[in-house]
Amino acid sequence: MAEHNDLGKLGEDLAASYLEENGYTIRDRNYVFQKAEIDIIAQKESILVIVEVKTRSSLDFGSPQDFVKQKKIQLLIKAVNAYINDREKDFKEDLEIRFDIVAIHKNGESFAIEHITDAFYHF
Repeated sequence: MAEHNDLGKLGEDLAASYLEENGYTIRDRNYVFQKAEIDIIAQKESILVIVEVKTRSSLDFGSPQDFVKQKKIQLLIKAVNAYINDREKDFKEDLEIRFDIVAIHKNGESFAIEHITDAFYHF
């Protein structure tokens, strides 16, 4: 696997652990619909949280969250609609949907994690 793929996988694992430690239940990871992939689908209370994980080895070219572009947001919205339709029977209650970004960057020998809630809105 390419080094950037390893970094991305590590970032997703770190994000999932971080979310679990903060009271989220991971419902799904790497859900694919057409050209879109949702990194993490989590739930906390009555909120279904769609999480885009961005991991960078440095901040030289900007913050990780700066790399979530409008096209990606549109793909995530399509994917979450498909996910909910596919799993409608799994939801016993009406859930609010929230889009978050977990931005991770290498900080010396460790990683800094920033959880951005309500990172963008869906229409």
